Amino acid sequence: MSRVGNKPVPMLDGVKVSLEGRTIKVEGPGGAPLSYTHRPEVEVTIDEDSKTVRVARINDERESRAYHGLTRAIINNMIVGAKTGYEKRLEIVGVGYGATLQGKLLELRVGFANKIQKHVPDGVDVTVPTATQIVVKGSDKQKVGQFAAEVRAARKPEPYKGKGIRYAGEQVKIKAGKAAS
Repeated sequence: MSRVGNKPVPMLDGVKVSLEGRTIKVEGPGGAPLSYTHRPEVEVTIDEDSKTVRVARINDERESRAYHGLTRAIINNMIVGAKTGYEKRLEIVGVGYGATLQGKLLELRVGFANKIQKHVPDGVDVTVPTATQIVVKGSDKQKVGQFAAEVRAARKPEPYKGKGIRYAGEQVKIKAGKAAS
């Protein structure tokens, strides 16, 4: 029995949820309208009286059980994203390292001979408050997390000095190195 899948998803104030066939559309003040087409193994219903969205599986097959909680979590993320949005903060650590934003192009100077350029996808807003901070915002949790992970992968924090791009608050374990022995 799926504990996540059986919980009803509350529809937040100011968020409009509609169902057309198997496609769920969510609109709200947090950003662009989001849509998701769920799998046929699950059934989605909208209860206007209690202002909830319920997800039920059609049988107890393994795939149906797997998609039950996943579908509920995706719908919940869409509703929260349409209301408030999601945000990831990145920090750049290292002498001479930095970032600049030129339109929809994020340029990273992270110790390579050339600047690394990342195109900002649609539905994601990127700001660079200082040269060593990057803020990624958007209403789609998957897109925000994916772009933040791609930026971090340009130069992951290395274990000896801690230089690189890391999430805000991320702890990097520093190794002792050769001089310690």
